[in-house]
Amino acid sequence: MGEVLALGVTHYPPLCGTDENMAWILKKMLQNPRLPEQYRTPAGWPADMRAEWGDDEGKASAERHRAEMVDWLRRIRAELDAFKPDFVLMWGDDQYENFHEDLIPAYSISAHADFAFAPPPNNVWGEPQDKNFKIAGTPKAAKQLASALIRSGFETAYSYKPLHHPMGHAFSNGLMFLDYDRRGFPYPFVPFAINCYGRHVIAQRGGLPDFNKVLTEDELDPPGPTPQRLFDMGAATARFIKDSPYRVAIIASSGWSHAFLMAKTHGLWPDREADRQCFEWLRDGDYRKLATYPTAQMEESGQQEILNWVCLAGALNELGRKPREIGLVDTWIFNSSKCFLIA
Repeated sequence: MGEVLALGVTHYPPLCGTDENMAWILKKMLQNPRLPEQYRTPAGWPADMRAEWGDDEGKASAERHRAEMVDWLRRIRAELDAFKPDFVLMWGDDQYENFHEDLIPAYSISAHADFAFAPPPNNVWGEPQDKNFKIAGTPKAAKQLASALIRSGFETAYSYKPLHHPMGHAFSNGLMFLDYDRRGFPYPFVPFAINCYGRHVIAQRGGLPDFNKVLTEDELDPPGPTPQRLFDMGAATARFIKDSPYRVAIIASSGWSHAFLMAKTHGLWPDREADRQCFEWLRDGDYRKLATYPTAQMEESGQQEILNWVCLAGALNELGRKPREIGLVDTWIFNSSKCFLIA
């Protein structure tokens, strides 16, 4: 019988950079020519947001934000090392990186022999962009999982080599953060890409909006998979592992509500209340609330990436397991709330 360690991490891109630049997404969104005048300066922001911004444009808050995240990442890495998995499976979103106009699968398993990627420029570790990270894959186990899911009624896409990009940042950042202290990452890896961005994956290229264009309904893409479908797929993944000979760490990799996807806050701050509700559902093991979370409400709150966590919630529900440790690192100015979990 297989064994499962369940984890949740962030792949927050500004954590790769320096504290001085952690608020760069907010600064970018402040350049929107359609931003109402009252929000162009901190004077028009909510009081708690102004406090987090401070008199140094968020640098001191960035130091605290990083410290909280890195503390969680180190604790999670310690759990991973103690568990010694046969492989690590990570659910993450692809933001117009490996998947472009020629193919947008609902979800896809990468059954690759290995994965290579480079650190981003101007990173906090001072690593050159020509540095090459190479992580082993496990094609046998990945194909077995894809086969099991297909037999269970989940039409799972799969690949044996990259399409447009070596590895989306949901996966590469997740791996770099789990090796934040650069001790190496010895565990074979299976990326499981989820189309979280749905209606904006091509139209907005899964990223910040184009200020020169207002998208019409006709220009948006078809939606991503429903929360219920991903919840059930996560449960089927857990059943496969339980029936297998493998020790597997399953990981959800994402931020939660993203400010730049939030029309109701003009792209400036995330939906902290919606994130707190989802956090409480996870904390209390009330996983089916995530399965039935309406897609329209998720999109309104900029929570598209929570779909990665819905997969994890389905697995936890199948395993009958509640989190042993869980934390929400929230924010006003650093684009997204971040959840961390050990179960």
